[in-house]
Amino acid sequence: MGNLVGSVLSADVAARYYRLRGNDVIMVSGSDEHGTPIEVEAMKQGITPKELTDRNHARVAELFRKWGASFDNYTRTESPVHREFVQETLMKIYKNGYIFSKETQMLYCEHDQRFLPDRFVEGKCPYCDCERARGDQCDMCGRLLEPTLLVEPYCVICKNKPTVKTTKHWYIDLSRFADPLIKYLSENKQLPANAKNFSINWIKEGLKPRAVTRDVEWGIPAPFPEAEGKTIYVWVEAVMGYVSATIEYCRSIGEPKKWREFWFDKASKTLYFVGKDNIPFHTIILPALLLASGEDYNLPWNVSATEFLQFKGEKASKSQRIGIWIDEALELFPADYWRFFLMATRPESKDSNFSWDSFLEKINADLNDTFGNFIHRTLTFINSKFNGKVPRPKLTVEDEAVLQAIREKVDAAAQEFEKAKLQSAANTLISIGRVGNQYLNEKEPWKLVKTDTEKAANVLYVAAQVVKAITTVSAPFMPTIAEQLWQTLNLKGSVHTSRWKESLKPLEAGHMIAKAKPLFRKIDADEKQLDEMLAVVREKMAKTA
Repeated sequence: MGNLVGSVLSADVAARYYRLRGNDVIMVSGSDEHGTPIEVEAMKQGITPKELTDRNHARVAELFRKWGASFDNYTRTESPVHREFVQETLMKIYKNGYIFSKETQMLYCEHDQRFLPDRFVEGKCPYCDCERARGDQCDMCGRLLEPTLLVEPYCVICKNKPTVKTTKHWYIDLSRFADPLIKYLSENKQLPANAKNFSINWIKEGLKPRAVTRDVEWGIPAPFPEAEGKTIYVWVEAVMGYVSATIEYCRSIGEPKKWREFWFDKASKTLYFVGKDNIPFHTIILPALLLASGEDYNLPWNVSATEFLQFKGEKASKSQRIGIWIDEALELFPADYWRFFLMATRPESKDSNFSWDSFLEKINADLNDTFGNFIHRTLTFINSKFNGKVPRPKLTVEDEAVLQAIREKVDAAAQEFEKAKLQSAANTLISIGRVGNQYLNEKEPWKLVKTDTEKAANVLYVAAQVVKAITTVSAPFMPTIAEQLWQTLNLKGSVHTSRWKESLKPLEAGHMIAKAKPLFRKIDADEKQLDEMLAVVREKMAKTA
């Protein structure tokens, strides 16, 4: 979930919001299938990298579907479209004079008779002394590395100490893009401070040529003259996948030239959602590649980078097997519960720590007691006391004030979405429910209906409008529950094809709603019981893996 929260889930919430605003949105990503991590894992399992990626791509794509990720194209870097685009673009960059070859010293494993790029080698980080830094990056300090920089390196396959040998590689001269990158970063007002400051400081330390090729078999063949046997470095080609995935999608819908609207039309904007350890790949390497191509690409408009989601005080990590896996999570509770929790606690300004106590608070107190309770009380009361019809009101000044407060909160949520402050937007959503709950508690329509039907009608009319607002604003976070609520309100079409402005369009007096059903259920378990439930799920899944 630490991987999911900063990337796919955040991107999906944003994409759903912008669709509600009526924008033409394409949400793309894909399985990053190349590179040394894949080759290392395939060797450990005794299968080919292609067999591993075929299996895992299908599994991951299905999991994302279950989590409600609304990809227009979730592709893979083995796609022919991606291979073609990467090779063509790199040849443009090569012909433009930004890629050069040189002989270099690389670590070599005499035991396995192979060079050791990236994940094939580990050792101590020269910057922070982390004991398990990888050959391409240190997880502890986030610095990009080269294998030869590691202190006390060892081969991850055989654990032997490597030697140093000479090999030839191709490099992109990033230093030639320092000035345009600084200008781009400095003038981009949308970039959050963590992404902007980190990137500018990184550039000021001095950009160095970055390897474009690797001595591995698994990957996209390098297209340069005399580069036979070399493949493209995964972090060079993977970031190009945003463009190739757009091209592939537009071809699939019969509009092969439409991709250019997203990447060259200056009215278009590209948004990226990543963890903070991936900032430089999206604010420096990708923009440099786009600039080097000689084409007038749109550079990243926003790179929303989350801090780390920790698990019991440790950084959630796929490679270190620390955290809750997204398939395990769905065995415990519905996706919408997790989606809301992860966005409401999204680590936007500092690392956050997952705990069952915080999960229970968000689900039981916020979703069930505040949000769900208000909605259910409102709709069941209309069902039982007004024959399922939204009552006709005679609004008072106080009633109008509540409706105005809701309008302001919907507008506030929109501004938070626009700034990629998704945690704030999630909590603004809950505050709409709190306003509704407080209004019902103060007005007590269950008492009013016995003495003053007109006043009770006012209260339920206002409460129904609050529910209507909640339905739309909740759609990016909880798409399944929002759709259930949309159908209960008996509204046309789907909430996901409606528009944000619909949230403030009143339900008319006399509008018939369907019979209300509870949207949430309270989790009746403590932290120890939830740990035990997770352990049972893990044991079950391990047996069926």
